[in-house]
Amino acid sequence: MNLEELAEEFAQNVSAQTDAIWNGDAKTGNKHARRYVAAYKKLRNHGDAGRDALALLLKHPRMDVRVKAAIYLLSERPTQALPVLEDAATSKGMIPFEASQVLKYWSEGTWSLDVD
Repeated sequence: MNLEELAEEFAQNVSAQTDAIWNGDAKTGNKHARRYVAAYKKLRNHGDAGRDALALLLKHPRMDVRVKAAIYLLSERPTQALPVLEDAATSKGMIPFEASQVLKYWSEGTWSLDVD
């Protein structure tokens, strides 16, 4: 699987998780979460090239995909990720709330992505 396909797998599973959550199906949501985390880990193993592929998702049409990509890029690419999170945090709903929480932890200096 090439890097673009891995990024697309990440995006598809973020979207599927969000949809499952909205439908009250936590079991399916968790399955998709495991899949996008696995895709992220594969991208991360490719260093900057993998981060470049993930960064393409910062312009994805779905806010949940943009925000999740920004969350996963925040520590290594804050100049790219922060504007996406800040924009999302101005709205209302589950995804904007997630973005605002990440921004809060980032500004406090306590942000950590635990996916190892």
